[in-house]
Amino acid sequence: MPRGFSFLVVGILAGAALTGASHGALRAATSSNASSGVPLFAEVFDKVRSKYADKPDDNKLIRGAIDGMLASLDPHSTYFDPKALQDFQTTMKGEEFGGLGLEVMMEDGLVKVVSPIDETPAARAGLMSGDMITRIDETPVKGLTLKEAVDKMRGPAKSSVRLLVQRGASKDVKEYAIVREIIHVQSVRSHIESDDIGYVRITQFNQEAYDGLRKAFDHFRTDPGEAKLKGYILDLRNNPGGLLNQAVEIANAFVDSGPIVTTRGRNAEEQQSYSARPGVNLSQGKPLVVLINGGSASASEIVSGALQDLKRGTLIGTRSFGKGSVQTILPLGEEGALKLTTARYYTPSGRSIQAKGIGPDVVVIENIPDDLKGKVSSLGEASLLGHLKNGADEEKGSDAYVPPDRSKDTQLQAAIRLLHGAKLDSLKTAPATVTSQ
Repeated sequence: MPRGFSFLVVGILAGAALTGASHGALRAATSSNASSGVPLFAEVFDKVRSKYADKPDDNKLIRGAIDGMLASLDPHSTYFDPKALQDFQTTMKGEEFGGLGLEVMMEDGLVKVVSPIDETPAARAGLMSGDMITRIDETPVKGLTLKEAVDKMRGPAKSSVRLLVQRGASKDVKEYAIVREIIHVQSVRSHIESDDIGYVRITQFNQEAYDGLRKAFDHFRTDPGEAKLKGYILDLRNNPGGLLNQAVEIANAFVDSGPIVTTRGRNAEEQQSYSARPGVNLSQGKPLVVLINGGSASASEIVSGALQDLKRGTLIGTRSFGKGSVQTILPLGEEGALKLTTARYYTPSGRSIQAKGIGPDVVVIENIPDDLKGKVSSLGEASLLGHLKNGADEEKGSDAYVPPDRSKDTQLQAAIRLLHGAKLDSLKTAPATVTSQ
């Protein structure tokens, strides 16, 4: 699993194989590169190999150098060794694996929970967005790579693992003992809300997401039926992202035409525009409410930003995470792949979401239990060390709490009221604050 797991993948590009690094290879690189830094690197490598107290592993030195180089770029560029690449492909395909059900990334040397996946051991145990994992069984996380930490959390079904977790600004500490299960990421869940609203929650934009949405619409046409259906709620809260093509297809399921997203990078191949195709709209123009919060990132922001700009839906909730960059998978032959930030993405109106996020049309703040206040906020992309800058437009994130009891979910209840005819300025829910923006 990658170091930062809230990302977009736009395609597979050809890449040169990464061979086992050797002293000779480094010398060859030095002689063919005019950069003054390369000879310095070769000299440091030489001295470490010859002078270090114990004989170091050359490949481990090079892997460490690669990790350090990528970490200096931004929080989302990383190297996949073959195992990490396989784990990534498994997750994006929606295949099964033994584990806990967490989307994670590395932050300040610790493993940060981006989002627990619905109906998995991690979610049932009570892990939440923003939690910082400091120890796995008896092993401190400090000093581990994300891959090493994830490998320790994954394992055979029915085996157990203990996680020591810090939560919130006060860094309250709690240990969780969790039994692993076979995880199959069901990216789309749906049901009928209030007898006449089609509710769809997308937890991740993997390869099964659009098919799951299409099946939900097929069901809604039968129950409650087109005549009775008042509209749709698309719940993207705490959805950390996934595949760009799935985001485009899902946005297209609600619109007949118009731009959905553009990407802009340094090179011509990173300048891409994606537009809706006619005949793909599944929603038949019925009213739509999109729910977002501080845990909605990347592909979630593409969809919500497009539907907002195209005036197709009303966004309710709080400001999204603000991950407006595109990662491309660059194969490295038998040595794995490079996940590299190659572009930024923009909404149909030309807005960059990077380190800013999507602001909802109606801000509805959840009622957070007293024991969780100050502990469930997502500071967003703008808080991540080394994030791509966005000038003076940067904004922090927002709370990422979703009540388990739907009757106490003020954002969901506001969406239901809106689809039942309430005016925007009447969506006040005590003690939550609701304002139009």
